[in-house]
Amino acid sequence: MACSGDAEGTGGDSGDDAADDQSRSGGSVALSWPLTGEPLDGALPDHPVVAVKVDNSSSSAPQLGLDAADIVTEQLVEGGTTRLAVLYYSQLPEVAGPVRSMRATDIGIVNPANAVLVASGGAGKTRARVDGAGIDTFPEGSVGYQRASDRPAPYNLMMDLPELVGLLEPDEPPPPYLPFGGDDLAGGEPAAEFDVVFSGGHTTSWRYAPNTAYTRPDSYAKAGADFVPDNVLVLRVKIGDAGYSDPAGNPVPETIYEGTGQAMLFSGGTVVEATWVKPEPRSPLRLNTRSGDPLQVPPGRTWIELAPAAEWPVQIGG
Repeated sequence: MACSGDAEGTGGDSGDDAADDQSRSGGSVALSWPLTGEPLDGALPDHPVVAVKVDNSSSSAPQLGLDAADIVTEQLVEGGTTRLAVLYYSQLPEVAGPVRSMRATDIGIVNPANAVLVASGGAGKTRARVDGAGIDTFPEGSVGYQRASDRPAPYNLMMDLPELVGLLEPDEPPPPYLPFGGDDLAGGEPAAEFDVVFSGGHTTSWRYAPNTAYTRPDSYAKAGADFVPDNVLVLRVKIGDAGYSDPAGNPVPETIYEGTGQAMLFSGGTVVEATWVKPEPRSPLRLNTRSGDPLQVPPGRTWIELAPAAEWPVQIGG
């Protein structure tokens, strides 16, 4: 996943190149978009998945580029607020941000997609763990970064994704990010609205508009350009201590994104309770129904909530 300036050795084996071309063009290897499970019409991109860390506090408004994402994962950070890991593959926005720092939790989000990580930086301990996981990172100072003149720092760091992606070498398409399958969520209970509590100061609320998708009434996204998911997957996770504090002295929490726990899959205005399994950060996520059968995620764009176990259960209405 190196930049295109590393030109030597890009010829590769012709057999491998043919397999990659077949995979990208919808041949026997790839028949659907790996991050959405939707049918593939044409060729897959020749660049890797790009994960961008985006601030999710009121200071981030308006967030840019969310509407072009395939997957968004929300995680708890210091001070009881949350941050987003926004995954792009099927399309790229002109600008994404505001870009903030990485967390060790990002390893479990980024590795299964074979993605590169765009983040402003990170604590030394975190950078070492992310580097050790083999993730290519693009901190502030990399190609594509710009400071918006109409925003205060540190909420003014934005990323020109086409500029960055234009320098990345082609990469193999990633495997399916979620266990996609079917068209509708079978056996669910009505759930037209629900709230996911991350802390005493932050709750993410969701509302379902019939025959459309889920929306966030308290979104910080640019008006008319929010991420509107077909599915919302809520995972009950443990919260640990990252081992350091932010500049204001707040202990930095670490979401433990591996192991197993309870889950709720919302789709089409209904919810199914399940369990999630992820043996290690690099493992793909698997879901099982209460009876132990595999649970498939309907094709479409998905928002993943890494909800602190202490705040469970999710508050459901409708």
